[in-house]
Amino acid sequence: MSDFINNFWANYVAAASVVSILACALLLWLTARKRVVSSDDNTTGHVWDVDLREANNPLPLWWVGLFVITIVFGLVYLAFYPGLGAYDGKFGWSASGQYQAEVAQADKELAPVYAAYTAMPVEAIAGEARAMAIGERIFMNNCALCHGSDARGSKGFPNLTDTDWLYGGTPDKIIETITKGRVGVMPPLGAAVGGADDVRNLAQYVLSLSGSSTDSVRAALGKSKFTACAACHGIGGVGNQALGAPALNDKVWLHGFGQEAIIAMINGGKHNVMPAQEGRLTEAQIKVVASYVWGLSNKAQPAAKASN
Repeated sequence: MSDFINNFWANYVAAASVVSILACALLLWLTARKRVVSSDDNTTGHVWDVDLREANNPLPLWWVGLFVITIVFGLVYLAFYPGLGAYDGKFGWSASGQYQAEVAQADKELAPVYAAYTAMPVEAIAGEARAMAIGERIFMNNCALCHGSDARGSKGFPNLTDTDWLYGGTPDKIIETITKGRVGVMPPLGAAVGGADDVRNLAQYVLSLSGSSTDSVRAALGKSKFTACAACHGIGGVGNQALGAPALNDKVWLHGFGQEAIIAMINGGKHNVMPAQEGRLTEAQIKVVASYVWGLSNKAQPAAKASN
């Protein structure tokens, strides 16, 4: 209930729970007190579909017992577990508390496993089969949703198996990216470039940087407009890893290829966010998954060699 701005819904649910349990108890009591006058054939006198009669038999004792047990269980549960608004229950249990306890227990049990990799360089960890198996599982649980199970990414999500890196592909940079996350912003530049024709000419020039097929006349006209882009992407579109600005002179297109895709980027800009894993993963886990990611596009050192 902490997601709500006040306690109304918490109190509403608590009141509804208590009233529902008490209403069940009241219903059972009233039903037990009521006596229906039956005819000589032990029916209530109600007849449906010509010959379907309602018998006046009491409820089975086992059914009544289960009903009573259910009511008592509901009251006991609300007394010991959270279910009454801000009341935490006698046990003080919570889903988040149990989760944190289980995570802490798992971290404690896995600490000896990760301890072996703490002092090892990323390049050596990437050559350790057991570490890579662990790194792959961490990747699948935390990174694959965006980058894909094969780490090849998709539109808007970088491919981690090639050598094209937005912020740098060294072990330290990969660890930094995973730990702190990244926020990439390209502002809309359509107005700065000029009219629709100017934007189209610029798109043709950007395509020409990668050796793609272009309209040479439009590309030549768009070259002067590239100054609005060069501040981030560099002269000639070489990119800038300090800013996370991708290179435009290769054939890697993160947000789509072609004139229309480039025009959409120039006019609309882009705001990409990679969430920080600090706080979700331990320092050792980050190092292991960083080693796994680094190993996808680099040749690992044999683990034995690293210990020499």
